[in-house]
Amino acid sequence: MRLTSTLNTMPTRKSQLRQLAYDARNQQQNPENLSQRNCEQFIALPAYQQADTVMWYISCRSEVKTQSFIVRELNTSKIIVVPYCVQGNDGQNTLGLWWLQDFDELVQGKWGIPEPPKQRWLEPGREINPKQLDCILVPGVAFDRQGGRLGNGGGYYDRLLADVRDDAMLAAACYESQLFEQIAVEPHDVYMDCVITESALYTGIGRKAALRWI
Repeated sequence: MRLTSTLNTMPTRKSQLRQLAYDARNQQQNPENLSQRNCEQFIALPAYQQADTVMWYISCRSEVKTQSFIVRELNTSKIIVVPYCVQGNDGQNTLGLWWLQDFDELVQGKWGIPEPPKQRWLEPGREINPKQLDCILVPGVAFDRQGGRLGNGGGYYDRLLADVRDDAMLAAACYESQLFEQIAVEPHDVYMDCVITESALYTGIGRKAALRWI
């Protein structure tokens, strides 16, 4: 199912757009099979094949499902990194990055998403700096084919992606049903280098879009 109504081209508020995308994602048919196609395309990317350090998000609720592929990729030579939610000293929510070596080392965390035990946060040798990431799989609520992204509204990924290297690959994972003609973006929003769905790979304009705000 693809959202192609006139709402796609209207100046729709983000909250309204999120609800449309949530509804579409929740009603997605065959999510397991479609997620497999999506993740296989991510792994097949040249940027992924060449990467040493890759960040996967751990799926929750009706997101494109990633867990089985994360477990599989732990058996490769790549450093597999997963994010977890933390609150900084300034009270601002952000994402920590954990070098995952065994999925069983994770515990249920915020929103039921597996994460490292709190007592191990910032553990030397296991905490990853954003600059170390070569390739990143980014979740989201809604996307467009140019790489525009609408998240859940917490700003976690906006802050993380502002700190990664310019040459790190940003790949978004979603279903075709989450695509809109255009996502309204603000100066702090980051465009994806590509948007991967179960049936296509769309080339985004990436961080070159930042030049439009200068």
